[in-house]
Amino acid sequence: MKLNEISDNPGADYRAKRVGRGIGSGKGKTAARGGKGQTARSGVALNGFEGGQTPLHRRLPKRGFNNSMFRTDFAAVNLGRLQTALDAGKLKPEDTLNGATLVACGMLRRLGDGIRLLAKGEIRTAITIEVSGASKVAITAVESVGGRVIFRANPIKGHKPEAVAPA
Repeated sequence: MKLNEISDNPGADYRAKRVGRGIGSGKGKTAARGGKGQTARSGVALNGFEGGQTPLHRRLPKRGFNNSMFRTDFAAVNLGRLQTALDAGKLKPEDTLNGATLVACGMLRRLGDGIRLLAKGEIRTAITIEVSGASKVAITAVESVGGRVIFRANPIKGHKPEAVAPA
């Protein structure tokens, strides 16, 4: 095959239909935009617009509790991914694994408010891991192979701890 013999697959290069070029083209007059009005013009953003009637998303009552300001954002780490990183040599089982270690090895992009250990996959190596939270199944799985899960106190977002005077 030579460079001058290379071509697209049949149908890959589709020329767009030219609209508004007379009634004989089949896409003349309104250029496939329907009648007149707002939607016939460019720059229309009518998501949820109901012709001036109060939109459904504003008519329905809002329910529940939204804690977006103080929501804690935990980075989830699964046991299977930990085992894969251990097998690949990215993590050393004799070290205490914590957020900084997992970010350094490339398992996590950013730490967030802490790490939550989850039980998806299996762990075969004894490790010591420092986390903010863990599922019961994950703790049992780590301890069953001789490992240890250490819980680290998590500072509340937006809260500065008061200095405690020595007694």
